[in-house]
Amino acid sequence: MWRDYLAFYETTVADEIYDMTFARLLGDDPQDFSCFVAEADGQLVGLTHFLFHRHAWKAENVCYLQDLFAKPDARGTGVGRALIQAVYDEADRQGSPSVYWLTQDFNHTARKLYDRIGKLTPFIRYQRS
Repeated sequence: MWRDYLAFYETTVADEIYDMTFARLLGDDPQDFSCFVAEADGQLVGLTHFLFHRHAWKAENVCYLQDLFAKPDARGTGVGRALIQAVYDEADRQGSPSVYWLTQDFNHTARKLYDRIGKLTPFIRYQRS
């Protein structure tokens, strides 16, 4: 399913990155990624990867929701909302005051959901070129 997510964003990663990511997901380092999945009728229909990290402006860790994906036939059924709520609940459980994520500006379908359950910030992302 993660390969489907990456394909949606027209990218791939090397096999060793898949191996490393899944080793981190299965590990016990609290700074590594965690994952929730959504199932319907015994089939995986969605996933989210998230992690907690330090923040210079807060004493508590904040939560970065890195990946969120629902299979195309599951979109509009509440899968995305449920996965985000699961991350919100985990952030609350861990005492994290903030959950944030990024999306591409053209991801209109997802942004309709995000506009209902989150707050659009004025930040613009830059990265090393």
